[in-house]
Amino acid sequence: MSFRTKLLAFFTLTIVAAVTLVAWGISVHTRRAFQQFDRQRTEALVGQFRLEYAQRGEEVTRRVQGIADAEATLRMAMDLSRPQADASQYYNDARGLAETQQLDFLDIVADDGTLISSAEWPARFGYKNDWVGAVKDWNSQGAFLRRVDMPDTVELGLLAVRAVRVGEKHLYLIGGQRFNQDFLATLVLPASVRALFYRNLEPGFVGSALTGLHSPVGQADLFAPLITEVQRTHRELEKRIDWTSDRAASSETFHAIPLMGREGDLLGVLLVGSSRRDLAEMLNFIRALALLAGGGVILLGLILGWWISVRVTRPIEQLAAGAREVAAGRWEARVEMHSRGEIGQLADAFNDMTRQIAEQRERLLQTERVAAWRELARRFAHELKNPLFPLQLTAENLRRAREQTSGQFDEVFAESAATLRAELENLKTIVSAFSDFAKMPAPEFEPVDVNESVRSVVKLFESQFSAVGRPPITPELYLEENLTRPQADPVLLRRALENLVLHSLDAMPAGGTLTVRTSQHNGSVRLEFADTGAGLTPEECARLFTPYYTSKQHGTGLGLAIVLSVVSDHGGKIAVESAPGAGATFRIELPIEHPIAPMTAV
Repeated sequence: MSFRTKLLAFFTLTIVAAVTLVAWGISVHTRRAFQQFDRQRTEALVGQFRLEYAQRGEEVTRRVQGIADAEATLRMAMDLSRPQADASQYYNDARGLAETQQLDFLDIVADDGTLISSAEWPARFGYKNDWVGAVKDWNSQGAFLRRVDMPDTVELGLLAVRAVRVGEKHLYLIGGQRFNQDFLATLVLPASVRALFYRNLEPGFVGSALTGLHSPVGQADLFAPLITEVQRTHRELEKRIDWTSDRAASSETFHAIPLMGREGDLLGVLLVGSSRRDLAEMLNFIRALALLAGGGVILLGLILGWWISVRVTRPIEQLAAGAREVAAGRWEARVEMHSRGEIGQLADAFNDMTRQIAEQRERLLQTERVAAWRELARRFAHELKNPLFPLQLTAENLRRAREQTSGQFDEVFAESAATLRAELENLKTIVSAFSDFAKMPAPEFEPVDVNESVRSVVKLFESQFSAVGRPPITPELYLEENLTRPQADPVLLRRALENLVLHSLDAMPAGGTLTVRTSQHNGSVRLEFADTGAGLTPEECARLFTPYYTSKQHGTGLGLAIVLSVVSDHGGKIAVESAPGAGATFRIELPIEHPIAPMTAV
C-alpha cells in the first residue's frame, strides 16, 4: 500500500470515527434524557392519580357524612335503638338516599351488623356485615377500596363508613362509588402516555379484567407476567412490553401501581404506559442525520484528504523517482520542486547531493582512468620486458659473430633466428591477450541452458583433468533439474565458465576435486565453482578480480577480470569465499530476466 493510500485511509477513518462517535454520543444522551423525562412524566402522572384518588375518597366520605348528619338518619337511628324496633319499614330508604347523594353503593347496617337496607342489592335485607362492627372509630377513617357484591357480579368500590350513635348503639352507613376504568377519564394524560386499569377480583390473571378508558386491551396476555408479579409482591413494578418485532418503535414501558384494600388485599392495579415511539423516531432521525452529515463530511474529508495526500506524497514520489534514477546510474538526475517547506529543503538537499555525487564520480573516474592507464602501462611494460631482453641479447650475439667473421656464424645465425621467432611469437600472444580484453563485445541476450553450458565446458577440460604426469582432478556436478533459462549471451557465458575452470585447475597442482553446482534463488540462477586447492588470503580475495593481477608464474592476470566483466554485463554478481588451506568457492548469480542496469562484484 502506497503512502498516499495510507494517508487517505487515515483521513477517512479519522473522519468516520469522529462522526460515529458524535452520533453515538448524541444518541446515548438523547436516550438518557428521554428516559429521564419519561420517568419524571410517569411520576407526575402517578402523583396526579394519587391526588385524584384522595380527592374522590374525600368526596365519597363527605357525601356519606352528609347522609349521617341528616335529621332523618338521626330519627332512624333513634327508632332502631328502641327494643322491638321494626327495621323492615326502612327497607327502601337506602336507594333514595344513594340517589340523593349520587352514590353507587349505600348500605344501612344495624348495631349488630344486620343489613337493614341496601341500594345496590335490596334482597340482601337481613344479611350480616360483621366487618363493619369490628371498627369503633369509623368517623375518623377515610375512604378505602373494597369488593362490593352485586346480584349478578362483583364490583370494586371506593367506600366510606360513618356511624350514628344513639346511646350505646350505632347505626352504620356504608356508601361509595364504583372504582373502574371511568376513573381514568379524570386523569390528564400527555401525548404518547396511556393509563390502564386491572380489577383484581379473581385469583390469577384474567385478561378481560384489564381495560382501557373505553374498551378492553388487545393482546392482554402480554401483561400477564407484570400483573402476576404485582399480585405476588404487592409492590410497584416497571416492565417494557414489545407489541411487534420492531421493538424500538412498538414497545411501551408500563409502571404498575398496586391498589390495596383495608385488609391488605390487592384489589386493582393501575398501569401507566409510556410509548417509546417518540424515542425511536428521534433516534432514527439522529441516525439519518448522522448518516447524511457523515456522508457529506466523509466526502469532503475524502476530497480534502486526497488533496492533502497529493500535496504531501507527490514531492516524496518525485524524490523517490529521483533516487531510483540515481540508483540506476543516472547521476545527473534532478528533482524540480517549488515547495518552500521541509519538502522543498529536502529536494534542494537531494539536488545538491546528486550534483556532488556526479562531480565526485567524475573526479573518481578520471582518477581511475589515470590509475588504469598507469597499471596498464606497468603491466604491458612488464610483459614486454621479458621477451625484449632475449631479443636484445640475440641481436648483440649476431653483431659480434658478424664482426669476428667466425666460421660458426651460420650456426649462431640459425640459433638466433629461432630465438627471435619464439620471442616474437610470445610478444604476439601478449598483445593478442591485451587486445581481446580491450575488445570485449556487448552481450547478445537469449535464453541459455546453464546446465548444458556447464556440462560442455567440463567436458572440454576432461583431458586436462586426467593429464599424464600430473595428479588427477575429479569433477563433481550437482545440477538442479528444470532450471529456468536466464537471458544471457551463450558465448560470453561459456568464456567466463572456461576461465573459472582454468583458475581451479591452476589452484590444484596437487590434484583434488572441482565441484560445480547450479540452483535457482529469488529470480536468479546461481552457479558455484568450488576447488580443494590451497585457498586464498583475504588480501588476495580483495584483488582477485583486478585486471592484470596474478599470483602465478605465468599468465596475464586477465582471466578473472574477464569473468567479472561478463557477469557485470549480464547484470549479475560474483563473489569468492576462501581461506588459506580451505580451497576457494566462486559464486555467480545471473538474473533470469534481462537486467535494467549492470551490477558490480561483491
